[in-house]
Amino acid sequence: MASKLKQLQSKAGQASEFLSKHGSAYYKQLMEQNKQYVQEPATVEKCNELSKQLFYTRLASLPSRNESFWKELDYVKNLWKNRKEVHVEQAGIAALFGIECFAWFCAGEIVGRGFTFTGYDV
Repeated sequence: MASKLKQLQSKAGQASEFLSKHGSAYYKQLMEQNKQYVQEPATVEKCNELSKQLFYTRLASLPSRNESFWKELDYVKNLWKNRKEVHVEQAGIAALFGIECFAWFCAGEIVGRGFTFTGYDV
């Protein structure tokens, strides 16, 4: 156990050394590639303005999202009406989607309880 701890400390030291040598170069490269997204000067007022722009842009996209939702719902209703003609592939995709939704629900419940499976802190 002690040897694994020393090995882990050694690897952490190597990673830290690598970051200290190459981290600033990576940061500079990243900022250079994305400089068109940087707002100059970065003031509180400008940040508030950008935040409001994002909020209202998202709000403006709600009607088109609502329309897409109803189209998807109509498609599902149509599939349900013609369920005798549903292929195995379509049924499999629907089942996988249902399983995925259930898995995300379970994961959310576990996270909400503080990563405990029984709901009790041990």
